[in-house]
Amino acid sequence: MSIKSPNPTAHPKIWTECMEIDTQGLTRDAPSSRPSSRFLSAGNRGERSSVPPARLNGSHSPPPPKSIAPSPGSGPPPSRQTIPPPATCRPAADRLASFGPLVAESAAMQGTLATLARYAPTDVSITLIGETGTGKDVLAHAIHAQSARASGNFVVFDCGAVAANLAESELLGHERGSFTGAINAHAGAFERADGGTLFLDEIGELPLDLQPKLLRALENRRARRVGGKEDRPFDVRVIAATNRDLQAEVSAGRFRRDIYFRLGSAVVSIPPLRERLDDLPILTRSILDDLGRSELEVSDGALMLLRLRSWPGNVRELKNTLACALAFLNPEDVEIGAQHVTAVFDSGAVNDGDIDRLPLGGLRLERIERAAIRQTLTLSGGNKVRAAQLLGIAVSTLYEKLKKHGQVHEEPRESLPQDRTDE
Repeated sequence: MSIKSPNPTAHPKIWTECMEIDTQGLTRDAPSSRPSSRFLSAGNRGERSSVPPARLNGSHSPPPPKSIAPSPGSGPPPSRQTIPPPATCRPAADRLASFGPLVAESAAMQGTLATLARYAPTDVSITLIGETGTGKDVLAHAIHAQSARASGNFVVFDCGAVAANLAESELLGHERGSFTGAINAHAGAFERADGGTLFLDEIGELPLDLQPKLLRALENRRARRVGGKEDRPFDVRVIAATNRDLQAEVSAGRFRRDIYFRLGSAVVSIPPLRERLDDLPILTRSILDDLGRSELEVSDGALMLLRLRSWPGNVRELKNTLACALAFLNPEDVEIGAQHVTAVFDSGAVNDGDIDRLPLGGLRLERIERAAIRQTLTLSGGNKVRAAQLLGIAVSTLYEKLKKHGQVHEEPRESLPQDRTDE
């Protein structure tokens, strides 16, 4: 079941009391098996060798929540209603959906994988639309691996990375001597992808003067090299990707309408990370494997902090965050904890604008401080030295504040409306 964070853009250091989480069962219900599948971790771009098609498991919706009845003789239920904790780093296998080597637990990403699973075996052109860092290139390669063309080449043409004066040569190829510096003949992306898949990354950045030639190649299935006199046939499947609104680009005259419809046979939107936070446990596991630190875990406290970020850089930003967190580990550490994530955020990776969206208006500073200390003690498991590190204060200062508030972590938890009206 997907559990949304109360405020996914909140600053990790200050949690208001409306976000209280009962952490008693946080690790108790976590299955013992660790997912080994990869999920949208950033990879290198460029021409890749083919990947044998993996078994397609399809996708399914998460099971409905189970109602929990109190056991006989357990007494009346507590008066305070708690929010179930987020998924830990070992999600149950029956909540996962897969597409080749890719796995998702969030409902948003499960729907995307289910759609791609239907398109992959066909030869239809696909356009992936999503923000920067959402893993469009990884999804494109997975589509290729699940298609009948998996034994062919998977060629990447990055429309935004190629110099404008070389774009035509790289896409269509050139003959020897066709321009200054053309010492040898060069096969273009279409020719190299013959029998396989051509991935047009960031198609929205393709120079306008090259778009008619791309359209002609797509429609005729033939490409003429720069300086050439004959068309060369090719057989490719085209997958395009962009972080732009292509309809808006068409309206603004920066993208040809006929190419938009030619590539728009199947348009699939990739949800940003902030809309699929339930995938964080799987993503962090995959990223640590990619970084060569498979022996490490990500603590529940660290995952709770990661869920509060807005992640404008999506999976790419998450990978950078975990890579930076490794620098704060001690040799004896066996997990990335909340204190390591906070150290990365404090180093400048966190956007201070996130804290401005917290519902703090009208709250007394004393109660904000008390809530922050209480939540931090929960994150640190009651370890006051670690809690002080998370709060950025000395341990002696934390003890003074605990004395001031009178054992904060044992006080009754109060709701946000009471805090607003209390004088």
